[in-house]
Amino acid sequence: MSLLLKVAQSHLRKEPLGDFEVGDTVNVHTRIKEGDKERVQVFNGTVISKAGGHGEINDAFTVRRVVSGEGVERIFPSHSPRVVKVEVTRKGRVRRAKLFYLRKRVGKATKVKEALASQDPTSANGAAAT
Repeated sequence: MSLLLKVAQSHLRKEPLGDFEVGDTVNVHTRIKEGDKERVQVFNGTVISKAGGHGEINDAFTVRRVVSGEGVERIFPSHSPRVVKVEVTRKGRVRRAKLFYLRKRVGKATKVKEALASQDPTSANGAAAT
């Protein structure tokens, strides 16, 4: 491994961000430094793409939301130490790897279908039988 890669990896986050996919609605907590103060800012929206792959250095994901009628997209590097955590608030069910078509849609058309939580089939049958 080259010296440049070793230095870059020493500054990257060690633990994974969490399990989220394209189409999920997430809250991304980022560390912001203003002067000598530091705070955590939350950006919530829908994950429209994941770039890179399999834990590489240049992994990134894009989150989109609409604020005051304007679409706002933010690209977060997956291994950035500035990203504190990613919380999944809603699992989405999509059939595409990239959701760039959401950029052209307005209003309720930008909604992503929610993935249904899988239930244990034995508990559902047992409850119906008794």
